[in-house]
Amino acid sequence: MSDLSPPPEDGVLPVELRAALEERYLAYALSTITQRALPDVRDGLKPVHRRVLWAMRELKLDPGAAFKKCARVVGDVIGKYHPHGDQSVYDALVRLAQDFAQRWPLVEGQGNFGNVDGDNAAAMRYTEARLTEVARLLLDGLEEDAVDFRPTYDGSEEEPIVLPGAFPNLLANGSQGIAVGMATAIPPHNVAELVDAARLLLANPKAETDELLAHVKGPDFPTGGVIVDGLASIAEAYRTGRGSFRTRARWSVEDLGRGTWLAVVTEIPWLIPKSRLVERIAELINDRKLPLVVDVRDESTDVIRLVLEPRARTVDPVVMMESVFKLTELETRIPLNMNVLVRGQTPVVLGLKDVLQHWLDHRREVIQRRAQHRLDAIVRRLEILDGLLIAYLNIDEVIRIVRAADDPKADLIAAFALTELQADSILNMRLRSLAKLEEIEIKREHDKLSKEGDELRALLGSEARQWKRVGKELDGLAKSFGPDTPLGARRTTFEAPPSVAADAADAFVEREPITVVVSEKGWIRALKGHVQDLSGLTFKADDALKLSFHAETTAKLIVATDNGKAFTLDAAKLPGGRGAGEPVRLMVDVDEGAEIIDVFAYRAGGKRLVVTTTSRGFIVSEDQLLSSTRKGRQVVNLEAGATLLKLAPADGDTVAIVGQNRKLLLFPLAQIAEMARGAGVRLQRYKDGEVSDAKVFTLSEGLSFTTNGGVPRRVLGEDLRDWIGNRAEAGRLPPHGFPKSNKFVG
Repeated sequence: MSDLSPPPEDGVLPVELRAALEERYLAYALSTITQRALPDVRDGLKPVHRRVLWAMRELKLDPGAAFKKCARVVGDVIGKYHPHGDQSVYDALVRLAQDFAQRWPLVEGQGNFGNVDGDNAAAMRYTEARLTEVARLLLDGLEEDAVDFRPTYDGSEEEPIVLPGAFPNLLANGSQGIAVGMATAIPPHNVAELVDAARLLLANPKAETDELLAHVKGPDFPTGGVIVDGLASIAEAYRTGRGSFRTRARWSVEDLGRGTWLAVVTEIPWLIPKSRLVERIAELINDRKLPLVVDVRDESTDVIRLVLEPRARTVDPVVMMESVFKLTELETRIPLNMNVLVRGQTPVVLGLKDVLQHWLDHRREVIQRRAQHRLDAIVRRLEILDGLLIAYLNIDEVIRIVRAADDPKADLIAAFALTELQADSILNMRLRSLAKLEEIEIKREHDKLSKEGDELRALLGSEARQWKRVGKELDGLAKSFGPDTPLGARRTTFEAPPSVAADAADAFVEREPITVVVSEKGWIRALKGHVQDLSGLTFKADDALKLSFHAETTAKLIVATDNGKAFTLDAAKLPGGRGAGEPVRLMVDVDEGAEIIDVFAYRAGGKRLVVTTTSRGFIVSEDQLLSSTRKGRQVVNLEAGATLLKLAPADGDTVAIVGQNRKLLLFPLAQIAEMARGAGVRLQRYKDGEVSDAKVFTLSEGLSFTTNGGVPRRVLGEDLRDWIGNRAEAGRLPPHGFPKSNKFVG
């Protein structure tokens, strides 16, 4: 019951602020979601685009008709259907006409509608527009009651709630929009592929997304380009409706002779302004962040042509372009977020199958409504023809009644049992229609309409016939937009990215052998060549050799610290061997109090066994240890009081671990999980003490260690059976001769 109490004397009505804000913001959010930002899954249009097309149809701007000023269209849209700013409506119209933004433009523009450089369109008073054939497909059927209409914002006219949509516009042209708390991002696709997938769905409604992806390869951008994602990530994106596509520019090498060449970009990623790309590359060249490129030129006409000149003819073109892709928008990720309105009301994130199914269901509903509308018209016309035939058979009596009766309409109805519509048709008939040929023509039309009416009733009464009609429409789309047509040929292709390092500096590094030396206090240097005898090396006071290994100048070095972090160094940037080197802490940001426990050369695809002092560990890929910043990467989540003991090479099938309690345990490496980061699992159980050492070896080759006397020893096969167990067991005392240091290598 409403509150009928009188208003306060001061006219101020108290309202709780929280409730008022929630109510108003919710109303605003719903309005933004349903009326502005998200497209309808059935026709793929937002309200502003739908109103632009409807206004142009009302202005009779059909394909082939004369162009009209865009200002005229915008005026009709904001005056009759869309009471918002004229510039926003014009921007929407312009986007529908840009062939570099829309894969299948819905508006044909005349004049300056912007360009791929990012320049804006001319003012609406200068440009003209009309509908394209694709837009006609979307609008086809509006005059046949194919969809519902609603009153416009002022109630003076009507507008369609959704378009009939005989074109898969949502996926074909895509959509971008940001609402309140949600967004949509759908890239354009190839119509021929969508039609093939829709046919498969008609033939087998239970077909899964993976089967549909045999036809829908991925997006098809109007500006072309190359998608370098794997098939698995593409399939997952279409299954869930969320994901992204890693897209690159298309380029080629242009040979100038005598060993010189240029890299020429002919296609750029979708929605990336070309002028911004050129400016960005030029800035990077000036800042010396693209050392392999000496110049960039825009030689585009109607066809895109960006020329990148290498600094030297010896530069590898692939390495150069990888460095450009890494730092510029010549490679970008184009998002997929199929958040759309279902039935024009509910925002839902749909996968590829659901989007296609909703469109097919809409097309079936449109066919039903158009068939019913046509059948109603046929029934009405047959009623009229039946009355006219009665008049021909009784023409003399009809003439007498018309001439003599005071109310001929009522007398005709009474005399021949006519309906009111039939009587009106007879009275409105012209005298020349009394010719005999006219009677024959009426009978012929009656027979033709009766046959068509029977076909429509059969169509409306059979779901199978309706889906068959949808299939015929798909056949027509396939013919018009097939892959062999200029309009339907796929522009975007798929390639695997080249497996080369994108670090341009590596291209200038000459590959030479070096020996990396690390001191106990964390000083590092690189000696030329693979040095075997390091006894002559000198160190600073109170410092000594910690470790050394052979590498090459092109190598990446991994530095591990006891707080569980890993840092990356370039071997080519290490100081030479003439002095004591430099502290690692000057090269990377090692945390205060953390100590370096190991340095080793990175091996692509290599594995390491993580071991902490509290006997926890896991397997980590060396690829996960690489970092691109000075701050490094946290690899191990350490429990209280624990530190990272070592990153042992995981080359083998068995783990050997020994504790400070001098208990040795051997167990299969497969019992340890591989992780990118974590705390790990228990490796060996102790009552007291911590881990002393661990290694990975191949059981068939035996366990090797260095005895107290410095003599290498190997224990083989059956002699190891007493120590073989399972992870997290205690183990037992090691074999005779195992060093008192509890280290495998003394």
